[in-house]
Amino acid sequence: IFSSTPTRYGAEPNTQAGLIDLGYPGVLPVLNQKAVELAIRFGLAIGATIGRRSVFARKNYFYPDLPKGYQISQYDRPIVTGGGLEVLLNDGSVKRIGITRAHLEEDAGKSVHDLFPGASAIDLNRAGLRYSRSSRNRICARPKRPWCI
Repeated sequence: IFSSTPTRYGAEPNTQAGLIDLGYPGVLPVLNQKAVELAIRFGLAIGATIGRRSVFARKNYFYPDLPKGYQISQYDRPIVTGGGLEVLLNDGSVKRIGITRAHLEEDAGKSVHDLFPGASAIDLNRAGLRYSRSSRNRICARPKRPWCI
């Protein structure tokens, strides 16, 4: 989300991570405009409110697949709030799923457990990639219903 490193799905491990993604000292992040545009499009498509001001924060935690030791994310002021999706059910009725928020954050790397017997490896190709996370409203009190989320 803050890196200009090109990414290609399925590339060899650790060939698609740049200096910003890896947390090298002295590198400065620049927000990816395309990520913001896509988040706004998503918000408009679900009838949400697009924040006029959005804030990013650092979530600090230490996992092997997070080389910087922190993840840049939104919480207090997400880019998208409200809105919803209408889902057509098998019986022909329509159910609305309310969306509470959608925010941008950067992805972590990926732990790989099947390459080496008895050991794990880390693939940092997706570290720093943009992605949007949404949260939804609970839509029913009886979880046995097939449309219940």
